[in-house]
Amino acid sequence: MSEGDDLGGTEPSGGARPVKVAGLSTGTANIARMSDYLLGGKDNFAADREFAERLMTIAPEVKTMAVDTRAFLERAVRFLVGQGVRQFLNVASGLPTRRNTHEVVQELAPDARVVYVDDDPVVLTHARAMLACDQNTGVVDGSILRPAEMLAHPEMLRLIDFEQPVAVLIPARLQYLPDGAEPYKCVAQVRDHLAPGSYLAIGHAVFDSRPELTAPIVELFRQIMPEADDVPRDREKVLRFFDGTELVDPGLVYIRQWRPDIQRSENQAQRVWIVGGVGLITG
Repeated sequence: MSEGDDLGGTEPSGGARPVKVAGLSTGTANIARMSDYLLGGKDNFAADREFAERLMTIAPEVKTMAVDTRAFLERAVRFLVGQGVRQFLNVASGLPTRRNTHEVVQELAPDARVVYVDDDPVVLTHARAMLACDQNTGVVDGSILRPAEMLAHPEMLRLIDFEQPVAVLIPARLQYLPDGAEPYKCVAQVRDHLAPGSYLAIGHAVFDSRPELTAPIVELFRQIMPEADDVPRDREKVLRFFDGTELVDPGLVYIRQWRPDIQRSENQAQRVWIVGGVGLITG
């Protein structure tokens, strides 16, 4: 996709001035576009890059964390395909990049179906352009905070049979949702909609090993998310998202420890302070 397509002439990665087009604000940093910048992408604006740079002055490792989150997602997807899952729902999927979920899945199981869900207009535009000719992959404008609407979307129902096992992937968004938005309730509603044999895969930043970062990072994110919680979730609170599932081995761990391709020490694992796990829905 070329710069500016369907975005009213805005110019990603080119010093775009703040404008608002079709619900898109380029003058305010956005999580999906900031992640794109951290991953070396070009679909971001000056506000996204500035915010990411400020975040990296507090925690330089966040760039590595963005890369490791993608790696965790790929390992989880490979595991799930190996368990026989052929339907995938990637929630808050972010901007397309290298090794997207459908590419990893369909390398291993060409008949598998994948639905991406996001509510960011840039993500939706790019994803739809990329997948225009892919009948086994779809894009839904939706949010985990509106589970009933998301699950009933026509494009969702075209591709996903909820009577059969589905893997729901939420790799990097729940940490931005305050408790007041009821994310536990929303995830539980999705879980309860799934057939036995389905899976829930979640990644979530925690500050258990880096408590000194909590205050400055919360203060920074309040500039774009005024409703952010004062005390971010720790591992025990993240574990609640897996209520009603059976965590597969090795459980909820730092993502560098989740079925790694390369073994790392505990200290090395904690340098990426994101925990992740995969839960099996048995009934």
